[in-house]
Amino acid sequence: MRKLSRQDLYSLEQYAEVRPEFRVQVLAHKKNRRVPLGPIAALYFEDRLTMHYQVQEMLRAERIFEAEGIQEELDAYNPLIPDGSNLKATFMIEVVDEEERRQRLSELIGIEKETWLRVAGFEPVFAIADEDLERETEVKTSTVHFLRFELSRDMVSAAKAGAALGVGIGHRAYTQQLEPLPDNIRASLVADLD
Repeated sequence: MRKLSRQDLYSLEQYAEVRPEFRVQVLAHKKNRRVPLGPIAALYFEDRLTMHYQVQEMLRAERIFEAEGIQEELDAYNPLIPDGSNLKATFMIEVVDEEERRQRLSELIGIEKETWLRVAGFEPVFAIADEDLERETEVKTSTVHFLRFELSRDMVSAAKAGAALGVGIGHRAYTQQLEPLPDNIRASLVADLD
C-alpha cells in the first residue's frame, strides 16, 4: 500500500471545505475495521485512508502548514500503513473508570505481545508491538499500542483466496478471541494485502 506524501494532502483551507464529507467517508470505512475483543479491548486496523484522516486532523488541530511540520506528521503516521504483507492496528484498552483502568493496566502488562491474528489453516501470528517506542513500564501497560501482524506469502495467498481470519488475546489476565471475523471486516482487511 502506497505511503502518503505531501501531494496527497489537502491544504488547511481545502480540508476545511471537504472535512464534513471526508469525515463521513472515513467513519463509514472505520466501521469495517474495528474489532472488539471482549468488554475492554479493541483492535482498530489502520490503512492509507485512516492515516490520511489522522494526518489531516493533526494538521488541522495543530494548525500546521509548513513543509517541515507536515513531513513530521507523515513520518509519524506512514509507518501505520500496511506494507502488503502485514496488517497494522491500533490496540486500545478501553476502561472508562479511572480507578478500574489503573488496576487493569497493572494486570495487563505484556498484553500487546499476546495479541494474535490467524489465517484459517495456519498458526496464529503474534503482534510485533510498539516499534516506535516502548509503551509500558514495570508497573503498568499503556492504553494504546501499535501492532503489526506480519504474514507469510502462504498466509496472504490463503486470505486473498477466501480463508477466514480471526484475532485474539491470550494474556493470563485477559483471554478473548473472535473467529471468524465478520465478512465485512475480513474483506476490508484482505484489501490491505498484496
